[in-house]
Amino acid sequence: MTQLNIIPPRSGTAFILRKGQQLKVVDIEGEQVSDFICYNLNDRAEYLSSGRTIDYAETIFLTKGHPFYSNRSNVMFELVEDTVGRHDFLLTPCSADTFRIIYGHQHPHRGCFGNLCEALQEYGISPDAIPICFNIFMHVTVDGTTGKVDVLPPKSKAGDYVILEAKTDLLIGMTACSAEMSNNYAFKPIGYQILDPAAQSAVASATTGSATS
Repeated sequence: MTQLNIIPPRSGTAFILRKGQQLKVVDIEGEQVSDFICYNLNDRAEYLSSGRTIDYAETIFLTKGHPFYSNRSNVMFELVEDTVGRHDFLLTPCSADTFRIIYGHQHPHRGCFGNLCEALQEYGISPDAIPICFNIFMHVTVDGTTGKVDVLPPKSKAGDYVILEAKTDLLIGMTACSAEMSNNYAFKPIGYQILDPAAQSAVASATTGSATS
């Protein structure tokens, strides 16, 4: 079985996901958000677009079966499994400015934005190139009359997960979110696995062939 990689609380990571591979993102302890962003590995000026994805889906509640689009209207990945069904694609990654402006912190944490900046720097991604992230497991409500936005505790429980399938080669940035309200005021790790269905199918076929020969 593929090993579960761990993103420690209030930190981030970056890695490559190839076309056809799947990424399983696991809420290990429950009520923990993961900010997720991706870029076309071969042209990093193409990135995940909140506006285009929501526009084409005609909903802000993105879940199993929804394709996610780039700023060039190409499908970057599809959400193929989702045990929670509630995530956010409206709010920006938390940052030192978030903690200063919203929480009043005098010595703010660098937040998901700072963690993504550090993780993606080695791949040539500048801070200004980090857009709105897909906030996996984040629970955001919008009042239909006033438009007021509220951040509520995630609906995810320990062991809940999503699986994303890459439709092109991707550069991924991910965090274990640093914002208090987003995670019900407790900071926990996020787990992830890279799955390769094609390779698994080939191994299964070879095993079956050996058993029957």
